[in-house]
Amino acid sequence: MAFDLTGRVALITGGSSGLGAHFAERFVAAGARVAIAARRVDRVAALAERLGAAALPLAMDVTDEASVRAAFDQAEAAFGTIDTVVANAGQSNAGRATDVDLAALRSTIDVNFMGVFLTAREAARRLIAAGARETGKGRVVLIGSITAHQTATGDSAYAASKAAVAHLGRNLAREWVRAGINVNVIQPGYIQTEINGDWFRTEGGKAQIAAFHRRRLLPIDALDDVLLYFASDASAHVTGSVIDLDDGQSL
Repeated sequence: MAFDLTGRVALITGGSSGLGAHFAERFVAAGARVAIAARRVDRVAALAERLGAAALPLAMDVTDEASVRAAFDQAEAAFGTIDTVVANAGQSNAGRATDVDLAALRSTIDVNFMGVFLTAREAARRLIAAGARETGKGRVVLIGSITAHQTATGDSAYAASKAAVAHLGRNLAREWVRAGINVNVIQPGYIQTEINGDWFRTEGGKAQIAAFHRRRLLPIDALDDVLLYFASDASAHVTGSVIDLDDGQSL
């Protein structure tokens, strides 16, 4: 499916690798101008150089409110009002709940929940000030995970943070429903990216894949159509949705 994002200005967090970098490529291909934000600015700079003038690299730490504001300022100075945000930044500190140390726990919650909150809130503040209520152009997409409603050993903090993202998405959609801002959540299944790539090369990871009904991981482009739909004018009447996209992995 093809969704035209011509005229849209997007900001994507966690854009230095994996899904975030792929999303940036897809948005540019669909006609959007894209601010690609991450802490590893050398990586987003290389990606933006490859994508051309429609891409802007930004240094951004989603856990730092000042950094989030500064990144939005830079993006607006270059492209104008950000009307589409993909809150994709995330991290996993795997381990049994009895073994995960406090620093890892705080880091997981700070990036996966607090970072999503700060990113979405900054976007909404600026969209409201720019008149999104009249244009109806505001789009916020939160990237969650099917672990939000699964139970497993070794990722309790990550799963809980993603459950919080799902509930946050519905609450923000309700709060901003009259402000012209649509908020939706995509909960992907397992995709081999930098965040989990090592695990799926182990015997345990291979066994996990074999236990999926279709015995496969999702390809990295599996989210493209739904993401571009949520970012486009076609989704004008869709807000507060939480969508699993997992090839049946969680069935």
